Amino acid sequence: MSDRETDGSLDLTQVRTFLAVYRAGTVTAGARLAGLSQPTVTAQLRALEQRLGYQLFERLARGVAPTAAAAELAARVAGPLDALELAIGRPARAEPAPEPPVRLAGPAEMLAIQVLPALAPLVVAGVRLNITAGLSDELLAGLRAGQYDLMLSTVRPRGRTVIAEPLTDEEFVLVAAPAVAEHIDLGSLRTDGPPALAGLPLISYAADLPILRRYWRHVFGVRLTAEPAVIVADLRAVAAAVAAGAGISVLPRYLCAADLAAGALIPLLEPDDPPINTGFLVRRPGATSPHVDQVARHIRAAARDW
Repeated sequence: MSDRETDGSLDLTQVRTFLAVYRAGTVTAGARLAGLSQPTVTAQLRALEQRLGYQLFERLARGVAPTAAAAELAARVAGPLDALELAIGRPARAEPAPEPPVRLAGPAEMLAIQVLPALAPLVVAGVRLNITAGLSDELLAGLRAGQYDLMLSTVRPRGRTVIAEPLTDEEFVLVAAPAVAEHIDLGSLRTDGPPALAGLPLISYAADLPILRRYWRHVFGVRLTAEPAVIVADLRAVAAAVAAGAGISVLPRYLCAADLAAGALIPLLEPDDPPINTGFLVRRPGATSPHVDQVARHIRAAARDW
């Protein structure tokens, strides 16, 4: 088949190859997905870019990053091509190409406590996962660049280059160890607010006290101006430090639920309107494959119980 059809229309083989690379994130993995050699895939992508008149991918140290034009093209062609494949059947291959690992990213704590346990049955069934943990803003940049297939985000993504669906609401709780809580006048805390906590060390996962500042503003209606006594970039470590009596902090309830139930942590307040944060399941338009879709469905189903 030639690089372009005689009537000027796009070569469907090239478009299928483009979609395979877009979904896989690398030319090598896309070649496996398409059942083609890597040089053939590279040649087809080059021919398609020449036909379209714009660049589809930028090369990275690991893999390729789709351009904004590529994301728009994938969003337009993925559904029709998948429907066509189902209608006529996929071309027979001597050996079916294995599904590439699903590249999943998100906050370390959410992945460890909520997401990975929910995905264990898929792993047993043969789904492979490549997990990356980090801060939502940094991971969103990687998702837009094609480094991940799916991600869990604790911030609402902006722009049309990604699709975000609300997944779960996490409630924040002000906590202390029992030995620390017994020295706090909880009645004064309910009526007078932050003065009852004066002098207590604050444990935070970042220097600017993001969760603590949000809690102070939402519950007490005041701006928190303080320096953290401990900064550790893992909320599980924050919970451990608080449970050991190092100070107080604000944590997502899902993360400290077991410690609260066991009495290792004490909720210092139970406000009628606690601060919450919405988590999102995020993906690029058109970035889909059977295993990516399976992972997304399992995460959605598990989130109903979070």
